[in-house]
Amino acid sequence: MALTLYGAILSPFVRKIRIQLGEQGIAHEHVAVPPMQQPDWYYAISPLGRIPAIQDGDLALADSAVIAQYLHETYPGATLYGHNPAEAARVRWLEKYADYELAAFATFTVFSQRFLEPLKGGQTDEQAVERALQTQLPPLFDYLEKELGEQRYFLGEVFSIADIAVVSQLINLAHVGALIDEERWPGLASLLSRVTGRSSVSSLLPAEHQLIAKYADRRHAPA
Repeated sequence: MALTLYGAILSPFVRKIRIQLGEQGIAHEHVAVPPMQQPDWYYAISPLGRIPAIQDGDLALADSAVIAQYLHETYPGATLYGHNPAEAARVRWLEKYADYELAAFATFTVFSQRFLEPLKGGQTDEQAVERALQTQLPPLFDYLEKELGEQRYFLGEVFSIADIAVVSQLINLAHVGALIDEERWPGLASLLSRVTGRSSVSSLLPAEHQLIAKYADRRHAPA
């Protein structure tokens, strides 16, 4: 029985795992589960109700970092944690940085306020969005730009979960019109372009764009 991934396609954490599955060539089924109002049965797989989660045979796992590590250690395919312990540690650090520091403002503030809040019938908190874009995100981008330097990826020529985790957050910003300033952060802008050009990512984006457009049209439709 093929592995099953649960979650919503616009979640950067679900996207991270979908990209990894593509990079490693892992056969799987994707079952859509929203980040809110999850069905009761889902809590047997993800005790906190969070997405993503996977079911692989008798094993159920939640948390994208835990899932990513499991897939890396269990399935063959692309090596996404570097080639030695030092590189693996660097990947895990940058993944954590993306998942906890970057996500707080990229996804849970800007994306949430510009996309999810209107979807729920609320009003976008423009002050929170501008504070995130002008004050909170820039120092985080500065750090990532420094860590990336002149390299293609965070591990030089080696593509890793670090690149996937960071770009997954940047994609959510792009979905709501918050693009990386190419002059201030040229490395990050190039990384975004480079990673979204990979087939594991480009194959996912049309469905995401369609979903964004669908809900945008629904919000602007006459009552």
